[in-house]
Formats: sequence, C-alpha cells, structure tokens
Amino acid sequence: MDSTAQNRFHSIKLWPPNQGTRQILVERITITLTTPSILSRKYGLLTKEEAQEDAKRIEAAAFETANQHFEKEPDGDGGSAVQLYAKQSSTLITEAGKRGPRVKQEITIAPENKKVVFDISKGKRAFIDADEAKDLLKPLQEPGNKYTKICFSNRSFGLDAARIAAPILASLKGQLTEVDLSGFVAGRPEDEALEVMKMFSAALEGFDLRSLDISDNALDEKGVRAFSELLSSQSNLEELYLKNTCISEEAAKAVVELIPSTQKLKILHFYNHWISYEGLIVISYEGLIVISELLKKSPILEDFRYSATRVGSEGGIALSEALATCTGLKKLDLSVNKLGVKAGIALSKTVSLLTNLTEIYLGYLRLGNEGSLALVNALKDSAKFLEVVELAGNYITAEAASGLAEFIIARKESLVKILLSVNELEDEGVITIAKALEEEDFPRLTEVDLSYNMIRRAGARVLAEFIVARKELLVKIPLAGNQLKDKDAIIIAKALEEDFPRLTEVDLSFNMIRRAGAKVFGSGGCR
Repeated sequence: MDSTAQNRFHSIKLWPPNQGTRQILVERITITLTTPSILSRKYGLLTKEEAQEDAKRIEAAAFETANQHFEKEPDGDGGSAVQLYAKQSSTLITEAGKRGPRVKQEITIAPENKKVVFDISKGKRAFIDADEAKDLLKPLQEPGNKYTKICFSNRSFGLDAARIAAPILASLKGQLTEVDLSGFVAGRPEDEALEVMKMFSAALEGFDLRSLDISDNALDEKGVRAFSELLSSQSNLEELYLKNTCISEEAAKAVVELIPSTQKLKILHFYNHWISYEGLIVISYEGLIVISELLKKSPILEDFRYSATRVGSEGGIALSEALATCTGLKKLDLSVNKLGVKAGIALSKTVSLLTNLTEIYLGYLRLGNEGSLALVNALKDSAKFLEVVELAGNYITAEAASGLAEFIIARKESLVKILLSVNELEDEGVITIAKALEEEDFPRLTEVDLSYNMIRRAGARVLAEFIVARKELLVKIPLAGNQLKDKDAIIIAKALEEDFPRLTEVDLSFNMIRRAGAKVFGSGGCR
C-alpha cells in the first residue's frame, strides 16, 4: 500500500479505538451520570449537559492513560490498553459521581440569537439563589426584548429563585412560544421541587406555546400535576418532550387528562423512563395504553420517539395499533424495547401505512428473523422516501439476508444509512447483502454498518469489492467487533488504495487484527 494511503486512516490495531467507538463510550458514561443512584442521592444528580461535559473529560483522560500504556507495551497489540481504558473510565465515573453538581456557572447567549433565544443552560450546572436569579434574568426584563424561547435547563431553581423568576416569566405572556424547563429542579428535595414546578406552571399559564420540554424532572404523577395550570392551557403545542421523567401509568394518565388538545402536535418524545439505578422500568402496560390514546389524538404527528422503556410484546402491539392513526410520521424510533416477534409482526402492519417515513430506528427489539423480515417487507412496499433504517441487535442471521437484500435494492434510490450492527449475519449473510450493494446503483448511500456480525475472511473479500464499488459516496465503513485477522485487514487496505473522496472513517477496532494487519494502515490520522 502506498504511503499516501497509509496516512489516510486511523490505526486499526486493538488500540487505539476508532473515534466512533470512543463516542459510544462518552454516551454510555453520560447515561450513567444522569441515572439516579446511591451516589446521586448523596451528592446530587448531574444534568445531561454537565454529564456530557464530564463524560468527554473522563473518556479523554482514560484514553490518554491507556494510550501511554500502549506505547510501552512489548507486544504492541493493545489488548491490555483496552482493559486499562475500561478500568480507568470506571474509576473516573465514580469520582465524578462523588463530586456531584458544580456550583460555578456563567450565562451564555449566542449574539446572533440574542433577540430570539434566552439560554442559561451553558456552562457548569449549579443551584440558583435569589440574588443570582435577579442577575441572570435581567435581560428578560429589558424593555422591548424580543425573546421567544427560554432555556432554563442545567440550572436548579429553589423557592427563593423561583419567586424571582415567576413574575418575570409571567411578564412575557404573548411573547414566548418555546419553553425548555428540562432538569430545572434537579437535586432539590421533592417538596421544594413540586412547589417550584407549581410556581413556574402558574406563571406560564395561558401562554400559547409551540414547544415545551419538561424532561429530566422525575415527573411521577405529582410532578405532572404540579404543571397542571401550564399543561391544561396548551391547545397548540407542536413539540412535547418528556425524557428521563419516570412516567408511570398514573403520570401518563395525568398528561393525557391535562393537555386539552394534541391536534397540532408534530413531535412527541418519551424515552429513558427509569425508576432506579438498578434499571427497573416505570412504564406499565396500562400506562402504555394511555400513551397510545394520546397518539390516537395526534393526527399530524411527524416524529415519535419511544425508546429505552423496555416495552414488552403486549405493549408493543397496543403501541403499533395506535401508531396506525399517525400516517404522517416521518421519523419513528422504538429502539431498545422488548417487543419480540409477535409485536414486530403487528408493527409491520402499521409500517405499511406509514408512506412518509424517512427514518426508522428498530434496534434491539428482539425481532429475530421473522419479525425483522416482516418489517422490511412492509417498508419495501410502502416507505419510498426512507433514508435511514436501523435493525441493530435483533438476532438476525444469514437466513434473513436475501430478504434484507431485496428490501435494500427496493429502496436503493433513497437509502442513505443501513445500520445492521450486533447481529449474527456471519460471512454468508454479509456476502449476500454486500453483493446486492455492489451490483446495484445506490446514488445516496453513505454508510452500511456491519459491526459485530462475526465476519471473517470470505466476508472481508466481498466487502472489499463492495467498498471499491461504492467509493464515490461512502463516508463511513464501520466493521468493528468482527473476527477479522491480519490478512483480512490487508485485503481491506488494498481496496482502500482507491480514491475515496468522502471517506472519513474506517472502523476495524475490536477485531482480531494484530501487528501485521495494523502495519499496512500506518499510524496517521484519518483524512
């Protein structure tokens, strides 16, 4: 392989991990730091923004420690560096949890948005006292200000600060159309948090909002009803976000009961409804039935996310039936639930009605071959504008590969991303899919994720041919976590000697590639 090609791509040794793999770790650390736990009860719970900042810092520090170790490894394959990377990350996560929320913070308002968006979510998370609230919220009191959106996320209001904020918010009636109160009582005792919610709710009652985000506020039924004055006055909402809110059956009923109309709702996001650190889920079958009723009352819904709630088969069937009324859906995310084959088949009947879909995320639903094929067959006949399809982690084997290939070919004009990682396609299934991708023309295809599919030599050879055939458009080649060895890496490296004008990432991390395979890629960064 020539020297130019050697400098194009990241090393594919076991170490260092690809940038995409590192980002996955950052996301997992963020989830850990924002999930209630024994540590958070003692030291306080981080907001999503602060957790994301800490997660990036933790991953970078762990990476640096492991990388220094890797440079001293006698064998140089990176195995022990990977172990150290994980161990150091775990240690730093615990330290971040014990440190708890930071106190110091600054307000940041983007100059170009100053006349529209008032945002105090940037910087470090902290509790706000009355004096700080007076100072922070001064711009909202300026005569003639043009703010139409406020974001109080990442700041925790107590009663004293709420008494300052409430009348200021009330003065903006007729002006504000978007309100983000996600995590605005984080770390407060329940009684105080509920009282603050009521004060903000009363201040915002009657506002004609288009977007409302009350995520990250541990909204059991009491929390939802604390917002009753605000929710009951909203008839024109277009976007509603209820993420990480512990929505129980009773809380779900309260949401449906209080909002007078969802006729104009276009975006509805429910996800990550955890009740405890141990991973128990709040949403029950009965609660899901209530949410299904909400869907039936939202005829122009375009974007629905209901992921990471561990909905089972019965709930999945009920949800599928309700979604059949939302025929305008463009984006559907039901990933990380426990639907199973039966609910997958029920969902396929609904999907056949969703002719406007552009993105669908069905990862980790336990669909198996039968459920997955039922869904792709429905998509093959209906979703003519489909750009992104995810079926990761569904136990798909080579037996379903020909059906997947037929679907992919049927949607060749529109598909941009095909995400099939963490399945069991092996060489046989990957060869079937790769040949279909090679032989047909895909004018928009930029990524096919076949990570963690037990690919070996035969699959690597056909994938190399596919890579060359699609060289003009490919942006990413994710092949992490397979069973590729040195010779397989050399085969792929040979294919990459061609010119790839858009390619930015080749991920072969966590394979069985050692020194000889890694050497052909050199140690240069990705172009």
